[in-house]
Amino acid sequence: MSEIINFEDDILDNEEVKMGSLNHSLAAGRITGLLFNDERFTVMPELSLDASQIDLKRFKLKAKDELVPDICVYTDPPPAPDKQVEDDILRVSQIPDLAIEVLSPSQSVSFLVRKIKALFALGVKSCWLVEPSVDVVHVYSQANRHQTFDMNDTEIIDEFMDIRLPIRKVFLLRSENV
Repeated sequence: MSEIINFEDDILDNEEVKMGSLNHSLAAGRITGLLFNDERFTVMPELSLDASQIDLKRFKLKAKDELVPDICVYTDPPPAPDKQVEDDILRVSQIPDLAIEVLSPSQSVSFLVRKIKALFALGVKSCWLVEPSVDVVHVYSQANRHQTFDMNDTEIIDEFMDIRLPIRKVFLLRSENV
């Protein structure tokens, strides 16, 4: 019985280790670029969020006190570090309005769904789950409610954040016509 538990723990550990890929990087970069050009938002990739106020074990996540979404989007940016005291902030306590997770080949969808549920518990107002291998974006308005967009749609629409992104610009390679 302990071998099964250890095996499951190993799976959970491995899912938390991000292994970038071409499609993961391209989708995350394109979304970041598209949102960065919108002056309403401050866009921050790979930002460490302070999650110490919730029990991440409840979501079957191994992280102890932080979550790191692929992309964080703020309508009001977090405060800058006090340069007289510190050079940087390692873990931000202000929770983003939107968190975006891009599925990498080493992660499972169920792991990212659990992470999205934890992000909602932290106070994130909208979450996206991007699946580059199948050109799909799930826009979550609540932990258990989402709308799915694929290449048959013209735009990814997040009504809460008032975001409309052309889906073809997220998934097509530069060499393909957009």
